[in-house]
Amino acid sequence: MRPTTFINVAMTADGKIDTFERKGSAISSKRDKARVDELRAGVDAVIVGGRTLLDESPKLTVKSEALREGRVKRGLSPNPIKVGIVSSADLHPDSDFLNTGPAPIVIFTTNQTSKEQIDFLRGRDVDVFVHESERVNLSLALEKLYELGARRVMIEGGGTINFEFLRQGLVDELMIYIAPLIFGGEHAPTLAAGLGLARSEAIALRLENVETHDDGGILLHYKLNVALKT
Repeated sequence: MRPTTFINVAMTADGKIDTFERKGSAISSKRDKARVDELRAGVDAVIVGGRTLLDESPKLTVKSEALREGRVKRGLSPNPIKVGIVSSADLHPDSDFLNTGPAPIVIFTTNQTSKEQIDFLRGRDVDVFVHESERVNLSLALEKLYELGARRVMIEGGGTINFEFLRQGLVDELMIYIAPLIFGGEHAPTLAAGLGLARSEAIALRLENVETHDDGGILLHYKLNVALKT
């Protein structure tokens, strides 16, 4: 068994989720940030991949005090489980991911992470699961999250982890906020990175809803695991 899993992402009109500088540039509008906060408050866990985890050190917390209080009233922690999927979990002790909460923290990693680092993370009350392989097995990671009580999980990028979840058929929904911006840049990251797919292997989406915002932004909601139409 695995949780219901969805990707939420903000991108520019030319499909970029950051500039070529890769410093976590703001894309979402104020309205969209409030929407994402509501999404976080409604899930059991939030996942990020290695580059996002190590380069941006995201907090992955619910910003609204009212939404946090609502979770507590439902018998939940103020923030969802923070999940990092990373081949080498070299997190800095001052990382916001580790220190901003409160929230349960789970790391899925591989034997590329040193024993000393694993001991450090576990000493910080992080649940660390080591996969004896070159990369984390995403299917097994979701199964473990289900065992830990996660029934609805949000993936917040970046592009490589998004692509792998999509490629392996582990995503049920995709929510895309398209901002009225152009970043350009041949090497600026996109929603889905990785090696890419041939046309015959393209991942099919079914459009569920389109929402237009006054600032020119658009929110698209897709369902996945649908038959490819030719």
